[in-house]
Amino acid sequence: MSAQTKPDLPDLGTLTVAAVQEGLASGTFTAEALTEACIAQVKALNGKYNAIIFENDAALETARDIDRRRAAGEALGPLAGVPIVVKDPMDMAGIPTTAGWRLLYSGTGGVDLMPERDSPVVARMRAADAVILGKTNVPILSWTGTHANDSWAGPTINPAIEDRAPGGSSAGTAAAVATHMCVMGLAEETGGSIQNPASAQGLVGIKPTIGLVPNAGVVPLSGNRDVVGPIARTVTDAALGLDVLAGFTTEDPKTLASVDKIPEGGYASGLSKDGLKGKRLGLYGPGWRKNELSHEAADLYDRAKSELEELGAVLVEDPFAGTDFASYREITPGTPFFDGRGLESIPYDMTKYLERLGPNAAIKTWEEFVEATKEENVLAKGAILGFLNELPDFVEAVKSPTTPPALPAFTALKRTYLLLMEEVFARHELDALVYPQMLCELPGLHSGDAILETTVGELNIAGIPGVTVPAGYYASGAPFELIFLGQQWSEHALIQCAYAYEQGTLHRKPAV
Repeated sequence: MSAQTKPDLPDLGTLTVAAVQEGLASGTFTAEALTEACIAQVKALNGKYNAIIFENDAALETARDIDRRRAAGEALGPLAGVPIVVKDPMDMAGIPTTAGWRLLYSGTGGVDLMPERDSPVVARMRAADAVILGKTNVPILSWTGTHANDSWAGPTINPAIEDRAPGGSSAGTAAAVATHMCVMGLAEETGGSIQNPASAQGLVGIKPTIGLVPNAGVVPLSGNRDVVGPIARTVTDAALGLDVLAGFTTEDPKTLASVDKIPEGGYASGLSKDGLKGKRLGLYGPGWRKNELSHEAADLYDRAKSELEELGAVLVEDPFAGTDFASYREITPGTPFFDGRGLESIPYDMTKYLERLGPNAAIKTWEEFVEATKEENVLAKGAILGFLNELPDFVEAVKSPTTPPALPAFTALKRTYLLLMEEVFARHELDALVYPQMLCELPGLHSGDAILETTVGELNIAGIPGVTVPAGYYASGAPFELIFLGQQWSEHALIQCAYAYEQGTLHRKPAV
């Protein structure tokens, strides 16, 4: 059933946070009716796209409670009645956290990880009165930025171009947003897992500075790189999602660094169609990374550069030229295109995650985790995470999973990246960088080829933010996107640039 059968509801494909707020405030529709329409959209399309793997049976009850509280004149949160989805690895009380792995789900013969409480990011969405429709599909342990093909739930299909990879690991979150099942979704990135699915499906993704959003209660790949962020159809909606997610919690002490970095009026404040005027933007080139763009990607990037200039931006060619920035990227052996440094701490990170599940958890320690999943040893050489054996501190980290590893090579590299960025931004007086998010168009869904992005590794190791925004389409119909990236804590400036570009070009087309 589509939104058109509900004359009191807006078209789900054009639904925004503002439209939900206005519709509920005016009485044009209720939260219950909107939730029913979204559930109908899930029923109609999820069988094809496989975005949502667990539906939240309490969604309608939440919506009815919002309607009751509104009628009673009670205060409501900033996302009251807004339908959202949550990525599977994020703990949500009452629903198992499977991380896409059949061995971590009783429905496929595995062991259930049943959290006793929400992760902070889910708790913040509940406190904002969002209506959580369900949890979304991921590949096993979120290991790939390309697809969800090995999930116990089966592959997620890309609504924007069905025979191509949907991006990963937040494949299901992006597909739920792209098919209008919800307004926004929670995603998480360690190595491309927000920016890749957003860009693959013609959406907006915000990958925040590490330390802005807590990732406690989220199945880890790397406590040093993992970060939660929103995926939405518009820049404004993504910014409003970040407003709810961002900020300090004692559960994740690194978020203390964010307390003076969040803009006073929020991330959606001050957005203007003139937001690119006078902005100095660095362009992609061999100074950043030696990988060249495909001919068609280069043509689309040239068009985007012209659009940026027409919108008032000042473009700076390859500002990293003459530095040794590009020399620091290393593709980890055993991966197609991935710099995995910083993931060595996964035994310790997983230990801390399991501790948080509570005393009744089916798996409580790293050793129990390894034993429960020994049938598919993902850490063995040649397995999906076998590349970890190539990283300098991993072997010692496995020997003592309760000891926090020092990771001196990773921290030295992070410092190098950040200092080089600071130097280049100062020398060229840059406000941001703007790159094509991928080197070429999407690979086939089952091709075995990886998405070839332009910033994964550098961005994730440095811990800097990035915002993806639709910028057109390849001749095949595959989306082409830009990514705005900058120094730590520059989310607000990047969002302003992305909003001005989005509004000045309006490239995005509905996927369904």
